[in-house]
Amino acid sequence: MNEQTALQNEATDRELLSFRVGEQEYSVDIMSVREIRGWTRPTPIPHSADYVRGVINLRGTVLPIVDLARRLDLSVEEACERNVIIVSKIRHQTVGLLVDAVSDILAIPDSEMQPPPEMTEEKDRGFVKALTIVDGRMLRVLDLETVLPEQSVEAV
Repeated sequence: MNEQTALQNEATDRELLSFRVGEQEYSVDIMSVREIRGWTRPTPIPHSADYVRGVINLRGTVLPIVDLARRLDLSVEEACERNVIIVSKIRHQTVGLLVDAVSDILAIPDSEMQPPPEMTEEKDRGFVKALTIVDGRMLRVLDLETVLPEQSVEAV
C-alpha cells in the first residue's frame, strides 16, 4: 500500500467513544464529546421528560443530564459513583449523557459501518444510525440528534 492510499484509508476512519448502558455497548462520534466526568447527583426539574434526570452546575453553566438507559427503554438502575457523564454538544446545546461506563476510543473505517435494519415501531425512534463489529461484539452508533429531540432538551 502506498502512502497516498494509507492517507485515504485514514481519512475514512470514524473515531468513536464507546460506552456501556446496562449490558449493551453503544458509541458516539468523538467529535460530539466535550469531556467525561464522574457522577454528580443532578437537581431534578419538575415537568421535564422522564429521561432527564435533572441539571448540574458545570463551571457556572446549567447542564441537563439525560439518562440514556431511560431514553433507550432499557432497564434502569439507580445511578451511583460508578456511573459516568459524557458531556456532549448536540446541535447548539451541551448535554450530559448518563452511562454506566466508558470503554474505549475506537477508529472504525466507514466501510465497516452498516445501517441498522428497519425494525423500530416509530420512525422517529430510530436511535441507532450504524452498527459495527468490534472484537466479535456488536457496537451500536447512536444518532444523538434523534436520541435527544430538540424540543425536549430546550424544555430543560
